[in-house]
Amino acid sequence: MTPEDAAGCLSLDSAEVATLPLIDPGAIDWPRVTRTAYLVHQAFHYDYPEPIADLEHRLLLIPPAVHGDQRLVAHRLEVGCASPHTLSSDSDGFGNVVVEVRVPRVQSTVRFEAWSVVERSAAAVPHRVSAAALADPRYVRPSALTLPDAALRGAARAHRALPLRGLDLALELNRAVHAVMGYEKGVTGVSTTASEAFAMRAGVCQDFAHVMLALCRMCGLPARYVSGHLLGEGGTHAWVEVLTPVDEGSAAEVHALDPTHGVPVGSRHITVAVGRDYGDVAPTSGSYRASCAGALTARRRVALMDVEYAV
Repeated sequence: MTPEDAAGCLSLDSAEVATLPLIDPGAIDWPRVTRTAYLVHQAFHYDYPEPIADLEHRLLLIPPAVHGDQRLVAHRLEVGCASPHTLSSDSDGFGNVVVEVRVPRVQSTVRFEAWSVVERSAAAVPHRVSAAALADPRYVRPSALTLPDAALRGAARAHRALPLRGLDLALELNRAVHAVMGYEKGVTGVSTTASEAFAMRAGVCQDFAHVMLALCRMCGLPARYVSGHLLGEGGTHAWVEVLTPVDEGSAAEVHALDPTHGVPVGSRHITVAVGRDYGDVAPTSGSYRASCAGALTARRRVALMDVEYAV
C-alpha cells in the first residue's frame, strides 16, 4: 500500500507543488470566509557522522482523508536517500495515516519531505463520531504524559465543584489553562509531563494541551491530543478535542479547543493526527543501529492557497 492509497486522494507531483498559488493571510477578511485551502509543507533532514544500519522510521505527516470539516485534497511524500529503501503505509488505532520507512543502510543522510493540500469549511457544522469514543479508555484515563500529581488533582477538584458541565466546563478549562500557563520555549521537551509543566506554569503548545487533557479527564470529559498546524506559525501546533454526548448518548460531538491561545479551534487550524498525548503523534520517530547519534534539521510551513467568502 502506498501513502496515496492510504489517504484515498490525489498525489501532487513536483511541478504542481512549485506552481501552486499562495495568498497573503493578512489580506483576508476572515469573518466572511466560508472555505479555505492550505498547502502544508514539512521537511526533516537527518545527518549522520558515519554510516548507520537497519533504519526503521515512522512518519505521521499526512493529514487524514476527512476530519470533521477538513478534507485532504492531494499530497506528496518523498524519501531522499542514496540507498535502496521500502515504503509502506497503514492506519493506526486512532485512524492516523502512518508511513513506515525501512532502509538497510544509510551512508550519511536521509530526508523526509511531505506536501499536503487540505480544505476547511468555516460552516458551523458539528463534528460527530461514534458514541463509543465517550467510553474509550484512551480518552478517559490518564496517559503516560498526562498522569496527574497532587497539584493537578487539586485543580481538577476545584473545577468539578463549579456549576458547569459538558462543553461549558470544557470551555472553562480551556480558558483556565491559558490563563495560568505562560508560553515559554526551551523550558520543556517532548518527554515533559503535564504535572511537570503545570508545576512550572510554563511550556509550549504541547504542554498546554497535556495540562488541559489531564484536567479534562479528571473532570469526566473524554479528550484527545491533536497534532497539526496553525496558519501563521512556523512549527507544529497542538490542541485538544473534547468529546460530549449528543442525541441522548447515541453519538459524540467533537469540540476542538486551543488552550495555548485560549480559544476554540478555527478554520486556520489543520489537523494531522490525534492520540492520547504527544507520544502517539510524534511527526517522526524510529530506530537504527549505530555508535553515534544523528543531527535533525526540520522545516515546516503552512500557506494559504484559496479562500471563498459568504455572499
